[in-house]
Amino acid sequence: MPPLPHYPTVDELGARAAALVARHPRAARLRRVGVSRAGTPLWLLGIGHGSRQVLVVAGPHANEPVGGATVLRLAERALADPWLTEGADTTWNLLLCLDPDGLRRNERWLTGPYTLGHHFRNFFRPGFLEQPEWLPDGAPAAALPETRALLALQDELRPFLQYSLHGVDVGGGFVELTRDLPGLDRRVAGIAARLGIPRELGAYDALYWPDLGPAVYRIPPPHRGDLAAAITEAAVESTWFHPHRHGTLTAVVEAPMWGVAAVADGSPHADPEAELRSVSRTLRQDTLLLSGLTARIRPHLTAVPDAARLLAPVGDYLLVCPGLADAWDPDSSNDSSRPLPPMTTARLTALRLAGRRLALRTAGLLHQLVTRAGHDPAGALPELDRLIDARCADYRDVSRARWISVPRQAEYQARVVLAAFELALRHPRTPSHSGEPGWGSATAVPMHRE
Repeated sequence: MPPLPHYPTVDELGARAAALVARHPRAARLRRVGVSRAGTPLWLLGIGHGSRQVLVVAGPHANEPVGGATVLRLAERALADPWLTEGADTTWNLLLCLDPDGLRRNERWLTGPYTLGHHFRNFFRPGFLEQPEWLPDGAPAAALPETRALLALQDELRPFLQYSLHGVDVGGGFVELTRDLPGLDRRVAGIAARLGIPRELGAYDALYWPDLGPAVYRIPPPHRGDLAAAITEAAVESTWFHPHRHGTLTAVVEAPMWGVAAVADGSPHADPEAELRSVSRTLRQDTLLLSGLTARIRPHLTAVPDAARLLAPVGDYLLVCPGLADAWDPDSSNDSSRPLPPMTTARLTALRLAGRRLALRTAGLLHQLVTRAGHDPAGALPELDRLIDARCADYRDVSRARWISVPRQAEYQARVVLAAFELALRHPRTPSHSGEPGWGSATAVPMHRE
């Protein structure tokens, strides 16, 4: 079956997985492991019959659809190469999509055209509390059925290796690990070079995290905190760490949609403070504008179906933006006890991209709310369009963002997954406990103030 030239929809994922099982009934099988809040089945595609379990989770974030294309590619590889199954005594468990309801909300842009403006005007990502990988109240209190299904699957399989497949809208590729996997940075470098994927050497998500090598980061142990901390600090309690008690190594594999070469430039920046001031000032200005537009738009949304679901992430973004602008501003009197790391070109580029991303996502969600209302009594659309166009132009003309085809994104992610699998086979599975020192006992702080 030839690879799709576009991101697979929920229905395409299910149909293609079913077709694989029909062609390989002895080696492949499909089972439902849960349902979404809207009643959509959560499908697990199993390949092989080995005793060693690998779990691959696609679609944990609704706006990051590359994982669906990747799991289909991995299934084809595992069926074609016996070493990946019988030879390694391994079963591949491929969760086709963890958030199918959210993925459906992105279907306006999944098949193109792949332009920045079209993407952000149709972007959807749920609010933090509706993202199924996070455990804001701990695993026993997991509220989302998608989260409970994943937790049950982790405890059933006890995988030696878990992958969470993510996508970067604009930037580069990188990997985050719950523990070191020696040699992965060199493998990622080779894969990225062959496929023309920039490696993100100063990822915003991992600004203060330890480097395990270029574009490979160590995820700190989880801890609790308030909502603002949880949104900006990915080391909250999560399904990444839940199977740690079984000796599981989790790898979060990020693949970019639009690549930016400067994220791979680890050289010192000529004037980091000027760039930080510029990034912070722009984020403050955008936040002020978007906060005002939100207040103007909100009273006119009573008849918009599901408006609360679109407003939740808007609230999240507007909550964290002021603190981030202060944390990045060298002239701010914020109370951070930890300064920013050395500001290389890569890190400054990542912060610039992150600031624009927060504004674009917020503006895109507000744009959808107004257009769904069918009228614009607040006169917000022209201002939203100007902001979206300006920030997309910045990505395109200043950051030099360039589209990477869907097959190339999926090939990059699949090769990184397979490289990590080969390396993980060389390391023994060591059981540990989620209650080890430093886990869950400290008060959480935002990533930028850790």
